Amino acid sequence: MYFAGVDIGSTMTKVVLLDQAGNLVSFIKGPTGAEHRQLANDVMRQALEQASLQIDDISYIVATGYGRLNVPFADRQITELSCHARGVSNLFPNARTAIDIGGQDAKCMRINSGRLVNFVMNDKCAAGTGRFLEVTATTLGVKLEDMGDISLKSTKKIQISNLCTIFAQQEVVALLSRGEKLENILAGLHDALASRVAALARRLGIEPDLVLTGGVAKNIGMVEAMRQNLGCEIFVPEEPLLTGALGAAILAKETHMKAAGAGKALPATSRRLEKVTFFNQEYR
Repeated sequence: MYFAGVDIGSTMTKVVLLDQAGNLVSFIKGPTGAEHRQLANDVMRQALEQASLQIDDISYIVATGYGRLNVPFADRQITELSCHARGVSNLFPNARTAIDIGGQDAKCMRINSGRLVNFVMNDKCAAGTGRFLEVTATTLGVKLEDMGDISLKSTKKIQISNLCTIFAQQEVVALLSRGEKLENILAGLHDALASRVAALARRLGIEPDLVLTGGVAKNIGMVEAMRQNLGCEIFVPEEPLLTGALGAAILAKETHMKAAGAGKALPATSRRLEKVTFFNQEYR
């Protein structure tokens, strides 16, 4: 038996396949586009091909993320908060706090043995999200993936006084025109974002171990800025984008096995991957 988790996030979509023992069979990640149904079918097909499986081989599928309702072949939809909590605990059993910084929001979660205890989140302003770094990277002419390494070469942090993404853009342009070094500006940008997220986390209350996930966790400069702002050790998964999809796959496995153990038959869901038409183009 195999189980799948599909996480359609604001900027990235992920699929994780597990076997009956809970081993990772395959995973796929790709940018989230405008047509969620087409994307869900596409990434699932890729994950199945990677594992040499067919859709009928999957016993149970859980969808999560803000696009979870657009996964037509899912058996169940579960919120990303619950899935992140389960995925983080699987990777770090001692985790009690998780911070997920994605493209459009930041979530701080208190967890206990894989269960979500409490949470706070920022989904109203880009200043506390990866979008903040993405926009300013474009303004500075720097590749997003290079920002962290460059920032670690700084000799000081240039204070960024504007937390609004638009005004921060104008501020970094002014700093460049004054001759400030790029690495010092980037260090200031990371610190500004980290301080915003750290304030959010303190509202929740922080207990070790603390795990940082989401696309921003791939930025080494941001990880260091978070460590300095929170004053504690931070653990980062090898692939920080997959915790939600992993948690969804684990919950799919647990749901199916629990029902099987109780002798209950779960409602059947169509296992047909759809042919989707988008902008007059056909996707299979």
